[in-house]
Amino acid sequence: MARYDITVNGTTRQVEASSSTPLLWVLRDHLKLLGTKFGCGIAQCGACTVHVGDQAIRSCSFPVAAVGTQPVTTIEGLSASGDHPLQQAWIEHDVPQCGYCQAGQIMSAAALLQATPAPTDDDIDQAMEGNICRCGTYLRIRAAIKTAAGMG
Repeated sequence: MARYDITVNGTTRQVEASSSTPLLWVLRDHLKLLGTKFGCGIAQCGACTVHVGDQAIRSCSFPVAAVGTQPVTTIEGLSASGDHPLQQAWIEHDVPQCGYCQAGQIMSAAALLQATPAPTDDDIDQAMEGNICRCGTYLRIRAAIKTAAGMG
């Protein structure tokens, strides 16, 4: 066990965990941030996507020791009031059905828009690849991303 000071959603928190503990379980079990979901455990579905620094990462396979001094942003930290353009576009386009994958979808989309403010369809497809939605809301997800980018 080691002690880590990690900054999550703007607040520095101290956690004790094994260096190999996935960030997902630190967020959920230690910090009680339940918006980030467990999906597959092998970084293939995207339900656990969070930002470490400016990068969207799969937290289920990202060890807490790899965070270092980079800030972590979860769905709870994207906007305290739920008024992030992506959150608003998700509502406008009625994106979620079951909703399980949506936090990961939004976090991947947020990283895309941060890096590419006016994404093409190919940019969206590439950035969202690997974020699986079992309900199949991909067309609504794309439309919401375009709306949040001011293109839809």
